[in-house]
Parts: sequence; C-alpha cells; structure tokens
Amino acid sequence: MRTHPLHAAMLLLPLVLAGCTSKASNSTLLRESFDSGDTYARNLDVAPAQACEAARRVLLGQGYAIARADAANVEGNKNFQPKDEVHEQLVLRVSCAARGDGKAQVFVSAVQDRYALKKSPTSASVGVGALGSVSLPFGSNDDSLVRVASSTVQDALFYRNFFERLQQYVDEMSPAPTSGAPIQ
Repeated sequence: MRTHPLHAAMLLLPLVLAGCTSKASNSTLLRESFDSGDTYARNLDVAPAQACEAARRVLLGQGYAIARADAANVEGNKNFQPKDEVHEQLVLRVSCAARGDGKAQVFVSAVQDRYALKKSPTSASVGVGALGSVSLPFGSNDDSLVRVASSTVQDALFYRNFFERLQQYVDEMSPAPTSGAPIQ
C-alpha cells in the first residue's frame, strides 16, 4: 500500500510538535507567570514622591548605597562577601507610580549578582631590534571579579519585609493628626 506524502507529513506533525514543546517548556520565560499575586507591588495612601522618599530611607536604614533617587525611582545596592573569592551584590529598584486617586503604587524588584575572583597571569612584551618582540612573564597574577550569575530575587518573605518596613517609614513621615485647638 502506497501512502501519499501529505499523509506521511500529517503523521509526523504530532511528533515534531511534541519535540518543540518539550524544549520550550524548559524555558525560564515560559515558567514566568503573570498571576494576580502582589509580591512585587503595594498600594500606599501617600503621594508617589513620599513613597519613594520612604523607600530611600528604608534602603539607607539597611546599609544600602543609594545609586539613584528621585520622586519616582530609587535604586540602591549592597555588597556581601560570603566566601574569600566570592562577592555578591544585591540591587533593589523601586518605582513609585500614581494611581487614579493620586496615591502611590510602589513596585520593587531585587537582583542578586554573584561574582567570582578570576586570576590571569601577567606578561610583558619587550621589543628586541632584529629579533622582534619577546613576551616574558614577570611572575604576577592580575585578579579580577567576573560576574558568574545573576537572578531576580523571588522570595515573597523578602519583599513582604521590605513593604512592612516601608509602611513604618511612611507612617513616621506622615503628620500626626491634631485634635482640638492648635497648641500655642
């Protein structure tokens, strides 16, 4: 019995598609879900500029170096050295946007970069007239940090702690309600 080329292609199509989807399902991008969780965002009852100022104070209070801060964005970083030849840096980026009512919606994400110390031998070249140049090692090594990993922090407790501390700073910055006549 003879099969038509179109029938053969139809029989092979499910196998080809199965092969494509198994590789694609391993992709980090396909595992990313845009669910309704609020791990990286909170609404605050203050203006965006106040929220970003509170975020700046949270980062300063935890030992972060502020790389950038304005009314809509704050970026800070903190360095760690868990082992002799390993360096880690945590970078937090905070964005403060206005909701429809003028209050702030705050978004935060943290990226953790890991660096390793790499050694490379150093040599010098010497030009010798008719012979050309000669490369001579002079016995030292140059050390440099090389980024070996980078990932977005996805720990919900980390972000919950950040937002709790942020709310404390917002509360401290808000004027206390007055009752009755002003004090003179």
